Amino acid sequence: MAFVPQVKIPATYIRGGTSKGVFFNLTDLPERCQVPGESRDNMLLRVIGSPDPYGKQTDGMGGATSSTSKTVILAKSEQADHDVDYLFGQVAIDKAFVDWSGNCGNLTAAVGSFAISSGLVSADRIPENGICEVRIWQKNISKTIIAHVPITQGEVQETGDFELDGVTFPAAEVQVDFVAPVDPSEAMFPTGNLVDDLVVPDIGTFKATMITAGIPTIFLNADEIGYTGTELQEAINGDEKALTRFETIRAYGAMKMGLISDISEAASRQHTPKVAFVAPAQAYTSSSGKNIAATDIDLHVRALSMGKLHHAMMGTAAVAIGTAAAIPGTLVALAANLAADSGEGSSVTFGHPSGTLKVGAQAECIDGNWTVKKVSMSRSARVLMEGWVKIPGDCF
Repeated sequence: MAFVPQVKIPATYIRGGTSKGVFFNLTDLPERCQVPGESRDNMLLRVIGSPDPYGKQTDGMGGATSSTSKTVILAKSEQADHDVDYLFGQVAIDKAFVDWSGNCGNLTAAVGSFAISSGLVSADRIPENGICEVRIWQKNISKTIIAHVPITQGEVQETGDFELDGVTFPAAEVQVDFVAPVDPSEAMFPTGNLVDDLVVPDIGTFKATMITAGIPTIFLNADEIGYTGTELQEAINGDEKALTRFETIRAYGAMKMGLISDISEAASRQHTPKVAFVAPAQAYTSSSGKNIAATDIDLHVRALSMGKLHHAMMGTAAVAIGTAAAIPGTLVALAANLAADSGEGSSVTFGHPSGTLKVGAQAECIDGNWTVKKVSMSRSARVLMEGWVKIPGDCF
């Protein structure tokens, strides 16, 4: 029997924030994978090692979690006043499915450094020493993001002393600005309400803030669903009944937000919306054993990604948290007990399973409608490996 040899594709394996993924330059992909479609999806599935019924992604670059089953494709931007177009693909672990419906905020921190190193940013925009502002067009959601990448002697600086909870080792700080994450023409609150009663058949009715900022997110009160808000991964991810309940809540929330027209469609839209739960600040011990006092944070937030409780916090969900915290009356703002005038230039520090994260938002209310100008947070990024990834030549 004749076997097709493997092909090798230039790729870089990078950690960005609390995630990591395989990065590609669009022009390095096989020609038929340079456009959306089945060939591209099949290529990325094989690179990551999905679908894997064992749930391990042993035969690929994935790490068997939602945070490590990710792919990025970058290209010279086609948008005016932007450097790079950033396309994100969230690869399912046990299904043959790549979700293109949203962004990855964590990997955004690595987009700028990869773009610079790959020659996608004009040389005249890169200082010898200082900060390079990489103007990113996020193609999944058609939004602008600015990554502030540190440069030393003309090269991207990756090492430093910035510590990010959820990442073991320190690195250089990269500030990421999500510019106008909600266009004025869009509905930040798809239902028109800051808080809704979300009816979930056979489960219950819950207070919910449903917001589209960074990524569509459904916020619930922890105590209404039987939690304290200080839970770590093992308290939820080992409970199949709880995970099924969260997925059902997510599906009905997606319906109410107008993201899907039938409950059955939720299964093919796993990346969005996210579901999260909030609680007032209280002392807890993070997954690393770090003791965090109630005075260190404004509130607790726990979020699920691809059907599991996230080990830290998704960057895009942090955008939603920061935005909702800046708007009085949302469940996030109520849990944080924030002042009614906190909108303009406010920031919030929240606790997550791995520690804490501070996110700032500039929001304003005009004629009764809320808009957000910018949401900012600090992450870090580091190249782990660069070269080629190999996959069988007949898999795509």
